Amino acid sequence: MALSSVSRIPTANGSRYLQQLCKHWSHNLAVDFTPASGVVTFPRNVRGADWPGDARLTMQANEDNLECRLEASAEGQLEALKGVVANHLDRFAGTTSKPEATNGGDGPIERG
Repeated sequence: MALSSVSRIPTANGSRYLQQLCKHWSHNLAVDFTPASGVVTFPRNVRGADWPGDARLTMQANEDNLECRLEASAEGQLEALKGVVANHLDRFAGTTSKPEATNGGDGPIERG
């Protein structure tokens, strides 16, 4: 995987969000997770796409943030998945304080 983006979302609910995301995606995607960390693989042909390779989301729940690392095979794939992850985090945050992405590497997970 050639491209990556790392974001740290400030939240005390990192483990909860991680588990919700992983359980949600485990119905259709390859997922491996514990309360502290998770990995989701997005196949290269997910939803009719034709990317050069699979993409991977690696998450780590920390005491005060949720670290999300996306790795993708193409810029368009990376940008699309940033939006997918951000939208799902927004949805799962519900009525609690919504997590905001911060620059923790090469750029935030953008809301789209």
